[in-house]
Amino acid sequence: MEGKRRQGEHWGLIARRHPSAFLLAAQLLSLLIYPLINDSAGGRLLFGAVALVVVPLTVWVVNRGPFVTIIAWMLAIPAMALTVVGVLFAQGALLPMSALLESALYFYAAGSLISYMLHDHKVTADELFAAGATFTLLAWGFAYAYYVCQAWYPGSFTGLEPDRSRRWLELLFYSFSNLSATGLGDVLPVSAPARVLTMLEQFAGVGYIATVVSRLIGLTIVRSQARR
Repeated sequence: MEGKRRQGEHWGLIARRHPSAFLLAAQLLSLLIYPLINDSAGGRLLFGAVALVVVPLTVWVVNRGPFVTIIAWMLAIPAMALTVVGVLFAQGALLPMSALLESALYFYAAGSLISYMLHDHKVTADELFAAGATFTLLAWGFAYAYYVCQAWYPGSFTGLEPDRSRRWLELLFYSFSNLSATGLGDVLPVSAPARVLTMLEQFAGVGYIATVVSRLIGLTIVRSQARR
């Protein structure tokens, strides 16, 4: 019993010190589930289950920055409610509204983590986790924005099978490719709103690397030189 209690306290301490690590792990683990998500009832349930886990974790990491947590909950609670109702009662029209709120929440959380990292003057393990989590938040945020764009403007994206809408995993893959500037993917923006969102993500990706990542590298070099 004593060993279990100490182990629980140990994990609790890690959770308080590195909440970004838990969010990053949840985001990356969800990638293993997304291939199972499709238009079937089971696929929609998996989609909703992932959202119910990741969204509260996203609100949790907002505490790492100076942003207001209550605003995050104001975005998260209706997003989760709309997801549950849309999935359980097959109300597909509610999912774009849920996606819109989730996109706003992810961008809000990403801004909070970026502010947290920029206010610190030394590189810690938590900052490295936060850098990775911020990248995934931006990628998911834009992926949800693409999902909303496709729902509001059908035919906004095309690909190898141009006669159908892009699936969630395709939009997420496109978002990762776009944000990281790798340019790999078979999804292309066609409509004007889709192209505007694509340009905004490209700008965000370049800005993130130029400000946050380069700053972390610079602080690491300075710390290494100081030790010498």
